[in-house]
Amino acid sequence: METQSIGSPLLWGGFIAFVLLMLALDLGVFHRKTHEVKFKEALTWSGVWISLALVFNLGIWWKFGATPAVQFLTGYLIEKSLSIDNIFVFVVIFSALRIPSLYQHRVLFWGILSALVLRAAMIFAGVAMLERFHWLIYVFGAFLILTGVKLFLQRNKEEHPEDGFVMKAARRIIPSTNRFDGDRFFTLENGRKLATPLLMSLVLVELTDVLFALDSIPAIFAVTTDPFLVFTSNIFAILGLRSLFFVLAGAVEKFSYLKVGLSAVLVFVGAKMALVDVVKVPPALSLGVITLLLGGSIVASLMKARAQERLQAASGKAVSSRSEPAPAAE
Repeated sequence: METQSIGSPLLWGGFIAFVLLMLALDLGVFHRKTHEVKFKEALTWSGVWISLALVFNLGIWWKFGATPAVQFLTGYLIEKSLSIDNIFVFVVIFSALRIPSLYQHRVLFWGILSALVLRAAMIFAGVAMLERFHWLIYVFGAFLILTGVKLFLQRNKEEHPEDGFVMKAARRIIPSTNRFDGDRFFTLENGRKLATPLLMSLVLVELTDVLFALDSIPAIFAVTTDPFLVFTSNIFAILGLRSLFFVLAGAVEKFSYLKVGLSAVLVFVGAKMALVDVVKVPPALSLGVITLLLGGSIVASLMKARAQERLQAASGKAVSSRSEPAPAAE
């Protein structure tokens, strides 16, 4: 299976230069000083990253037509939605290791920076494997279906990454301390160089991205095998992940049905990939189905959260009225 790509050397070079420029601005200008990222700032940056992705998508539409543009948008939507699942785990990691909100942006920045390199390597390896071994597309499809079913069955399972095998192994290999030293990943303690909890949280963030990449990259191959579209949609989703984390970190519990929607998306794209030689699903139809599944799960989650808030408010008023003293008899 020969892969066709819209990416010319000029496009590749220009996009990579854009990414490096944005990372330099992020670290060297906007976040040069360590500070707690507030909701308003995070919401603004989320809007910036989403807007840049949509402008890029319009550029693809203008230059190459509707099909690649729809494929990019579908891939971006898949990656963006799966990255929200990352946020659930990031919240658990930072809470378990008691990482102050002041330093969380630094951990996420370096975690995502290395994730860019890792994703690029996995994407090009995946494209090369699919070109040489077409039958792998059926394996990827089956893997996504099983992953979607597993995600649905374990949707209510609590995550404890800090107690996992990797974290225990990392603590044995890397001498560490529970003491923070500002925003440093290492500190000196009794003449020994020890890893601070920031480095240990970075290890878990890296591991989380590797595990999620195993799902998300095969999922986007169900949409397109163009390495340029796969890479750019992945990168735009990852670059906006940090700001999205600070927007949603305090509200992830409200998305109670999101994992149901994500599991349905994984099953859908897995079936689409496994049946690629039997049923041809138009890109626009894929985009519509994925949007419907994700949008429906988010709307249902918000409706449930609002109903629970109304119920709590009503029960609070009932308790308050019962606790009021009875009026004195005249």
